[in-house]
Amino acid sequence: MDQKHLAPHETMEIHEMLNFKTVALTKSKFMQGIVFDRDLKAVMEKDVQQSVQAIQQLQGLYAKAPVQQTI
Repeated sequence: MDQKHLAPHETMEIHEMLNFKTVALTKSKFMQGIVFDRDLKAVMEKDVQQSVQAIQQLQGLYAKAPVQQTI
């Protein structure tokens, strides 16, 4: 079944996942600047790339969130 909009609880869950992935991405990017081990840096770079991809996918889902109308 193809839904046009997400339920409110689904929208909140996606919002929470976006927040988590954004914080993780920021932390990995920051830590890359102070890490000297090449292997660890490579792992962190892979994490950054995967986080960016996950954020883009979540943003696509978030676009299905219902629009709030103000009175």
